[in-house]
Amino acid sequence: GNGYMDGKELQNFIQELQQARKKAGLDLTPEMKAFVDQYGKATDGKIGIVELAQILPTEENFLLFFRCQQLKSSEDFMQTWRKYDSDHSGFIDSEELKSFLKDLLQKANKQIEDSKLTEYTEIMLRMFDANNDGKLELTELARLLPVQENFLIKFQGVKMCAKEFNKAFEMYDQDGNGYIDENELDALLKDLCEKNKKELDINNLATYKKSIMALSDGGKLYRAELALILCAEEN
Repeated sequence: GNGYMDGKELQNFIQELQQARKKAGLDLTPEMKAFVDQYGKATDGKIGIVELAQILPTEENFLLFFRCQQLKSSEDFMQTWRKYDSDHSGFIDSEELKSFLKDLLQKANKQIEDSKLTEYTEIMLRMFDANNDGKLELTELARLLPVQENFLIKFQGVKMCAKEFNKAFEMYDQDGNGYIDENELDALLKDLCEKNKKELDINNLATYKKSIMALSDGGKLYRAELALILCAEEN
């Protein structure tokens, strides 16, 4: 559930892919064969759903749209999320998701019919709505980003419990105005990078900060938005 397959997960996927194709009387497509050759013996590869979509045999698969360069930016993704999570709930429902996907596809210069957009929305919910409540949270939908561009994956290993998060927020909200500005976020992220060098690279600090600030309201990053990134529990 960390947003990508690696190690044994990847090996199991490749094995099942080969068995399924053979059972169906089908050979691996050239794309699948190249994928197997590249990752069949590797144990250190990380494959997200967008990268994996590249081996699918049909150009009709909508996931292929998200290979477009326009969608390989965490900052753009976060800005789009901020637009549709207008109530700051940390979730978007099926209708908001439909509008969200439409916006992302337009950024990739893809114009599609409404019926096809509805189909894509239903597929997304089936794929990522683990508890079947008809809503998706930020980290679930962020799997649309390629692994190497998905900064949210980096923060999975550094998330805090609600109590720790609230304490940290109050510590870095130095003026006590209820939100964190860019300078306060910079201090918080520097400390996180120092404490979690395995997960976070301080050389990517500017990228982390830019993407997180895309969730802010006019440069004001409120507790609920920062919690989407750093808090492992609901507040």
